[in-house]
Amino acid sequence: MPIRPSAEHDEGMPEPVTRQTLLTQRIPTTPTSSVEVRRITLLPRVSGGAHVHNCPVLGSIERGSVVFQVEGEDEQVLRPGDVFYEPADRVITRWDATEEGVTFLGYFLLSDGQRPELTPVP
Repeated sequence: MPIRPSAEHDEGMPEPVTRQTLLTQRIPTTPTSSVEVRRITLLPRVSGGAHVHNCPVLGSIERGSVVFQVEGEDEQVLRPGDVFYEPADRVITRWDATEEGVTFLGYFLLSDGQRPELTPVP
């Protein structure tokens, strides 16, 4: 059922609901049967180190900021409201909290019986 403005809605005002696409990400064909959502906090200047995940991870920054880089891509600083994608089995070379620290939501796309795993890479 569509949401419609009330009778008092001023036609000069913006729409009561807006939608903005933040990320459209193609994910390789993998059977996803569940999603585990985690809130993760890194203290200021903590480095996640180079690592890989066993499943695709999407996420959004809630507070603070982090330096993020997927191997072979440009590094970027993510701030509150920014979203990210960590492909399965690809090296994440940077996930380093700034002097603010960082809190983010991570959405782990899991197949049947799979548990999220993070493997450090030397």
